[in-house]
This record gives sequence, C-alpha cells and structure tokens, in this order.
Amino acid sequence: MSNDFQPVSGFDLPRFAGVPTFMRLPHVPLGAPGLRDVGIGLIGIPWDSGTTNRPGPRHGPRQLRDLSTMIRAEHAVTGHRPFEAANCADLGDVGPNPADILDTLERVSAFYSEVRAAGIRPLTAGGDHLCSLPVLRALAKDGPLGMVHFDSHTDLFHSYFGGTMYTHGTPFRRAVEEELLDPKRVVQIGIRGTAYDREDRDFAEAVGIRVIPIEEVFDRGVADVMAEARDIVGTAPTYVSYDIDFVDPAYAPGTGTPEVGGPNSYQALQVVRALSGLDIVGADMVEVSPPFDTSGGTAFLAVSIMFELLCVMTGG
Repeated sequence: MSNDFQPVSGFDLPRFAGVPTFMRLPHVPLGAPGLRDVGIGLIGIPWDSGTTNRPGPRHGPRQLRDLSTMIRAEHAVTGHRPFEAANCADLGDVGPNPADILDTLERVSAFYSEVRAAGIRPLTAGGDHLCSLPVLRALAKDGPLGMVHFDSHTDLFHSYFGGTMYTHGTPFRRAVEEELLDPKRVVQIGIRGTAYDREDRDFAEAVGIRVIPIEEVFDRGVADVMAEARDIVGTAPTYVSYDIDFVDPAYAPGTGTPEVGGPNSYQALQVVRALSGLDIVGADMVEVSPPFDTSGGTAFLAVSIMFELLCVMTGG
C-alpha cells in the first residue's frame, strides 16, 4: 500500500494538533487525482432532518473526526493493520440541504454513486439513520444487498405522522420496497424498548427479515448470535449498518433515541469482530448526537467501532 495513505502518527504530531480528519488519514475529495488509488473512503453525512424527536446527529461527523485522532494503526487483539491492508482516505462530507429531505437524499446518492464508480468502498459517519437509504440506493445498483443491522430499533415503519415516508424510523422499509435489500438476507440485532405497535415486526416477519431482540442476544451470547448472522447474509455482498443506540446509554448517552438494557462497550466491539470474512461492500455508524454527550465519550466509542469495521473490511 502507498505510504501516501498512512495516518499521521501521534509520535510525529500530537493528537490535539493539526486539522482533524477521520483517523488522521489524508483528505482526498471527489475529483482529486489521488482518488483513483483509494480503496476505502471514510465519509461524513452531517444531516439529521429525518429525526423525529431529539436532533443533533448532524454534528456527529465533526465530533467523530475529532475523537478519531485517538485511533492508532494496529488492532490490539489481532495485530491487523488496516491502513497497510488497503489505501484509506477521508473523502470529506456530503453537503446536505437541511431544508429539503428529498433534495438531500438525491445529493447523498449522487455522491456515493461517484464513490462506487471509482471502485471505493464507503465507511460512513452519520447523521441520523435515514442517511443509510441514499447510500444503499447507490451501492445496490447491481442487485439487492444483504445487511447486518445493529440497533435498538428496526427502522421498518411505513410512515410517521400520517404519511411522512422519509424519517430515521423508515429507511429499511423503503430499502426493502425499492429492492435495495434482500429481506431474507437481512438480520437486525439488539432490538428492544417500548413500542407504538407491532407494525414493524409484522412487516419483518412478512418479508423474512430476521429480528434478534436483545433478550436473545444475552440468552444465547454474542458468538452464537453472530454465527447465525453470518449464515443469514452468507457470502454475497453485504452492508453493515450500526446505530450507536444499539449500545446501552450508560456507555453511549450521546444519541437521540436511547433504549436501556443494551450491550456494554466491549460487546459493542465483539459483534463487529464477528463479521470477519463477510463480503462487506459498505458500512455506516449513525445517530451519534454530540449535544447529548459533549464529553466525547460516545463519539470515541463510535469511532472505535468504526475502526473495528475498517479492520473487517480490510480482511482483519
């Protein structure tokens, strides 16, 4: 791999110094000459217009970049060095239109279509969970993808407020309807919390999505559940979507719709490590909301999970 794509070491420049990029990687915007050499692009979508209660994830990418300066080059357990296994770069942010949901959906899809055309696999920092829909629209042009989805909510609702079709609670309903996802190759892990009704669960059952509630995760254990998840998505192209509210709010309070009774920080890393070997064509980390955790603790956990995703995406 090219030395041009190595992150800046904390031994060379203090972590609190310099312009923050994801994991201190070089910034290579779309259209730059170096784009042709990038294998994995880290991208921000600073947008939360799909949020229905507590806003704030539009500020997520900036805080995530700042906290990602603490990420180093080598995985502590496996010894894998993802920045040597693939050329990785920060491709910058997709510029949203905060006043127009449909326009932003088109902007995001157009950006990711360019990324896909360049042969780059994206690792995204949101933004709320509606961000996943336009990314999938760009990545699934050759056919439906499988998906491993970590969350406390299914995000499979038909609509909100009598007919609003695009919110952070509807992206995967739309993705199934648009044939961006193969529902029989979708597994949702960690689902919990009080509910309005069972509309989302009924839809999942009707189309063949496997929903694994948090009680089952704790009863069976991470290894057993993740073995099933790998069997469900198989060896075909798969997307990974990780909502930080999958993690218990005791460990990740900086999110808009927290649900108690979730995994701890270590388990949050474990589930990603168990994805090793899958054909991951893209992944995201969404719903980090800095206004609800100005300490940065939630963001640091989130970028640590992003590093784990980067490791499995590069063969670690």
